Amino acid sequence: MVQVVKVLVTGGQASPGPPLGPAIGPLGLNVKQVVDKINEATREFQGLSVPVKIIVKEDRTFEIEVGVPPVSALVKRTLRIEKGSSQPTRTIVGNLTMDQVIEIARMKRNQSLSYTLREVVKEVLGTCNSMGITVEGKSPKEVIREIEEGKIEIPEE
Repeated sequence: MVQVVKVLVTGGQASPGPPLGPAIGPLGLNVKQVVDKINEATREFQGLSVPVKIIVKEDRTFEIEVGVPPVSALVKRTLRIEKGSSQPTRTIVGNLTMDQVIEIARMKRNQSLSYTLREVVKEVLGTCNSMGITVEGKSPKEVIREIEEGKIEIPEE
């Protein structure tokens, strides 16, 4: 029987303590091996909360599936800020370029229910709007409108 353990770890900083150790210890896995593999797989998301699935097979071998941090965490990392604005309509805490928005959308694309990169970009812009982040000096709502009107092209892959 295959078992799946889902945990949220800090990228590159998983440890044998909670939540990981207690979740996988009873499954008979070498906790250090699992922690090392998770840290290696999540290194690029250093310091961010990352969803991880540990798939444990009957023979006690395991696989790691690493998710992508939430859009808000990716935006904060890109802008090197601690948190979004508490008053997003009044206080702006950062400004992204359109290229940065598209890059974040590419990271999240496989986890999104949207069919196109264009739609995922609009999801990222929605998050920016609620965080008090502008895009190239404009409100995210204005950027979404420009995408809808065809003034801003989003490359499809």
